[in-house]
Amino acid sequence: MSVVVIGLEHTQAPLPLLEATTVTEADLHKALRALGHCHNIEEAVVLSTCLRTEVYAVVDRFHDAVAEVYDVLSDHSGVSVEELSLHATIRFDDDVASHLFSVAAGLESVVTGETEVAGQVRRAFERAREEGTCGPVLSALFRHALQTGKRVRSETGISKGTTSFAYAAVTVARGDGDGLRGARVVVIGAGEMGLGICRALSELPAADAPQRVVVVNRSLKRAKDLVRDGGIGSFELRAAPIDHVSGELAHADVVLTAVAAESHVLARSDFDAVTGPLLVIDLGLPRNVDPSVGTVGGVTLLDMDTLSESVARALDDRQEEAVAARHIVATEVERFRTASRQRGAAPVIASLRSRLESLRVAELERHRAQLADLNEEEWDQVDQTTRAALAKMLHEPTILLKETAGTPRGERLVEALRILFDL
Repeated sequence: MSVVVIGLEHTQAPLPLLEATTVTEADLHKALRALGHCHNIEEAVVLSTCLRTEVYAVVDRFHDAVAEVYDVLSDHSGVSVEELSLHATIRFDDDVASHLFSVAAGLESVVTGETEVAGQVRRAFERAREEGTCGPVLSALFRHALQTGKRVRSETGISKGTTSFAYAAVTVARGDGDGLRGARVVVIGAGEMGLGICRALSELPAADAPQRVVVVNRSLKRAKDLVRDGGIGSFELRAAPIDHVSGELAHADVVLTAVAAESHVLARSDFDAVTGPLLVIDLGLPRNVDPSVGTVGGVTLLDMDTLSESVARALDDRQEEAVAARHIVATEVERFRTASRQRGAAPVIASLRSRLESLRVAELERHRAQLADLNEEEWDQVDQTTRAALAKMLHEPTILLKETAGTPRGERLVEALRILFDL
């Protein structure tokens, strides 16, 4: 069996394809169930985060299993297998651990070191376990990945400061410091990311803070709840219903959208009354803002595609911490590989020891009548001597099996033992 990951990520796939293949919380049950019914897939976890959709799987027949994963993703997204395979990245065996550990540490995110991905990895793991598609192999992999991410965040400064897309978006909007000073800001969406945007705005120095922030949401009650929990800033903070959005946009300088929706929340017509310069930052995936809005006079539209470059420039000072983080990831990957090799050899070693111990005990019992003149103390000495001799005989083979487990040589040794001792 092999461990593989078939994924679409922002460095390889265009934004429309990432939008189409995103697996929402509502769709996750269906996707995992479909993977669970595939003939060549033993275990599966689906990780769908911002700008990333990946299927981790334990497979029997590599090429057949990859084809099955493509079929599941194609059925879900409506994208052809040919289009998916053109942009997908496939990793297997040791590369899977290196990749997942880097993802959990925030090293593969657009916002280097962002902390939200750790929760997304954990939820993907937990959902797969709930659905019964995550077994012992992927459980060990994901647990170690989460531990690695935690170690990176505690031992490096990679997650200090801007740690999420919400904070990164505010950093980009702020620019050189003047971008939000006295500005009128509209936040579309009152979910987790909307709350993060409001908190990031509230933490700005008073001299750089906006004049007012309006939270627009379908549910006015939820918008009001966010306003209550969004932090105390030096600006006016209020809520508005979504049917007032055109009026709010007409008086805005900066718009940030953060809605989990399957279609556009803001249409081009919503910007008909916009006259002055307006910066629109779309954090939705799928996108919240109709791309044609970018052609409206005076409007600058940044979506996840274009925002990535701006975020990378704004956070360029994290590269030194990223080097330290990658060193930790490499160390943990090697630890995981060593533990995996030992786990792979352990059943064969245990079976061999059990088989030889049974033979030892059987031989002693067979000769007990011939050694009837031995007293109990002498018999115990014979037992201990033969036990020690067996342990010494097994010591070197055990070490060799552990050291070579997971390698072609180790596989040959294991197979030979199974044949020789009928294990």
